[in-house]
Amino acid sequence: MSIRPLYDRVVVKRLPAETVSAGGIVIPDKAAEKPTQGEVVAVGQGAQLENGELRPLAVKEGDHVLFGQYAGTEIKLAGDTYLIVKESDILAVMEQIEAEEEAA
Repeated sequence: MSIRPLYDRVVVKRLPAETVSAGGIVIPDKAAEKPTQGEVVAVGQGAQLENGELRPLAVKEGDHVLFGQYAGTEIKLAGDTYLIVKESDILAVMEQIEAEEEAA
């Protein structure tokens, strides 16, 4: 990737939206909401504190995260769409997904 976020910014690639509900109903593309889950592909060097020092970010590349529906700024880079968000816009790190991937 040829993008490096600054300070407390994080670049996230959205995970694909689910097209079938839990009850088995197919959701058309126009009715589907934007996914609020994604994978971290790049992180900044840290949040700048008042004394000028940098605090490392709590997320790292490869983490699966949950963020607000309207969080961040979408950008297109080399045909892919990414989302640049502040670390504070990330609501949670989804650790269960990571454990399931390791087991597979």
